[in-house]
Amino acid sequence: MAHSRSHSAKDKNQGQNKNSRNKRHLAGTKSKQYQSKSGYRSASKNSTSLKQKPKVKPEDRIILLFNKPFDVLCQFTDEQGRQTLKDFIPIADVYAAGRLDRDSEGLLLLTNCGTLQAKITQPNKKTYKTYWVQVEGEPSVEAIEALQNGVELKDGPTLPARVKLIPEPKQLWPRTPPVRERKSIPTSWLEIQICEGRNRQVRRMTAHVGHPTLRLIRYKIDKWSLDDIDTAQYKIIQG
Repeated sequence: MAHSRSHSAKDKNQGQNKNSRNKRHLAGTKSKQYQSKSGYRSASKNSTSLKQKPKVKPEDRIILLFNKPFDVLCQFTDEQGRQTLKDFIPIADVYAAGRLDRDSEGLLLLTNCGTLQAKITQPNKKTYKTYWVQVEGEPSVEAIEALQNGVELKDGPTLPARVKLIPEPKQLWPRTPPVRERKSIPTSWLEIQICEGRNRQVRRMTAHVGHPTLRLIRYKIDKWSLDDIDTAQYKIIQG
């Protein structure tokens, strides 16, 4: 009987030791897994940082100003075979600073400088863009003041804008296809300056005050403008 009790105690001690080793093994495995995951996350961050555009020396900076035609996508590739920037711009390693809708025309700025891209696209930089906007009807003083003060859109109120009636721009080019105008309703041109960049913002603003946009041309981004750039043409500013 004594031998039996001794053997049982020995088995019990061996079992406890085995359980202890298993716990330590599991703890070590979890620790390795955690370290591995931690290392993976760190590697992921590092790989992301490698994709960021390197800083460009002032003398190496390229600014390309493109007068985008109607019905051209603001990208370099398209699986559906539609016209893109690649059909007009053979310059490599430049990227659009902001977007311009397919059905909008005018100034698109492309650059190899990430700092300039950020300045133009980040709302907190308050970079103003100027648009020539042909609208249906004749906006009243009240409608223009509403646009100036900010209007309530589905995604929130717009910031105050600089808005005024203007004559039809002298350097305007024919659009292909032409704008569909209703003979019974007159049209007007507005100059609208905003420092936001929401999706189709100008069109939604004019619609909100009862004057749908018929044609939208971006004339200026900060200090850069369309002056001396024909539709579908571009010019390069170095430095």
